[in-house]
Amino acid sequence: MSWILDTPSARAAFEIASEYADKTLLNHSVRSYAFAAAYAAAHGLSYDEELLYVSSLLHDLGLTAPFDNHTLPFEEAGGHVARVLTAGLGWPAARRARAEEVIVLHMRDDVSATGDVESHLLQVGTSADVSGLRVAEFGPAFRTALVAEYPRLGFGPAFLALFEDQAVRKPDCAAAAFVAGGAAARITSNPLDAA
Repeated sequence: MSWILDTPSARAAFEIASEYADKTLLNHSVRSYAFAAAYAAAHGLSYDEELLYVSSLLHDLGLTAPFDNHTLPFEEAGGHVARVLTAGLGWPAARRARAEEVIVLHMRDDVSATGDVESHLLQVGTSADVSGLRVAEFGPAFRTALVAEYPRLGFGPAFLALFEDQAVRKPDCAAAAFVAGGAAARITSNPLDAA
């Protein structure tokens, strides 16, 4: 089973994510998309597949050294990366703005599928992969195949360290709220790591 979308924009997003994110973060991005797409299928949600895929692949680039902004939260920095990349791909302004918005809003808990399906799906996908939220809704065969193809490679501790760093440097950001809200316990108890 493959969770790679094959369009020119999707290939460009994967290429950029591969160049700037380490394998641990890249695999997380692909797994986040896979969880989001599987959730959408299970719940009959229609969405823009390419927009979700590109946003998923780029959503954490604001955590990487080249794109980590000293004042902006990582999701806003990542949104700007997406906007610039998609401009180079010829996306119209409104679609570029949507890619940025999906990335920014994935850190919010209050985005409904009826209000913004792509942002909701990215939030569901990243929450499943980071914290194990709703992971039981995805069948064991799906989870096993996904983690076999895109291994976690110590993702939990590495991701927690990135968020803790964001929290220290940007205490008013969503990552800081996530850390303060017990991120370490949720990340370390993620069932995806209990194999």
